Amino acid sequence: MSFTVSKCFCNVVRTLSRSNYTSAISLKNLHPKSSLKITTPSPEQLADNTIFTGYIPVEELEITYSTSSGPGGQNVNKVNTKVDLRFKVESAQWLNEEIRQKLIHINQNKLTKEGYLVIRSEKTRSQQLNLADAIERLRSLVWKAAEPEPKQSEESIEKIRRRMEKANRTRLIEKKMKSLTKSNRQAPTVF
Repeated sequence: MSFTVSKCFCNVVRTLSRSNYTSAISLKNLHPKSSLKITTPSPEQLADNTIFTGYIPVEELEITYSTSSGPGGQNVNKVNTKVDLRFKVESAQWLNEEIRQKLIHINQNKLTKEGYLVIRSEKTRSQQLNLADAIERLRSLVWKAAEPEPKQSEESIEKIRRRMEKANRTRLIEKKMKSLTKSNRQAPTVF
């Protein structure tokens, strides 16, 4: 009888100690002010005045998986880890019109004839990590397109104008010197 009582007592102590104990390197201790919920913010939670918030609706992307190349042995030959992420830029309603046009202009080489932006990732041997990498690369492309173009100050415009004038002067001087060199090579004309 005492053996079963001690066994039950040990089980109770273990469960109580597990629930109260947190490691020094637990997420709650490392990031005390952050929320540990793993959720993506929905578009309703985001502010209306932002052009792009970082939210990418995965259901509007076409994601295909295939076998990747490179080392990895049987895993590479059998598991579809390579990710091809594509979406039609012109019909992406989750993007602002201005961002769509800028995204098309910046990434002309990555667009197909049908207007799909294709991003491939086979960086790791894990399908989920490759998908996360592809989505992160897409997000960085959209952030780059969402950045406003920097406005030049009048001082910098004046500096650029002076540099161009100086470059034109030096170009004309070099052209004149080359012309003189060529004319000196000619045989003198005798009358």
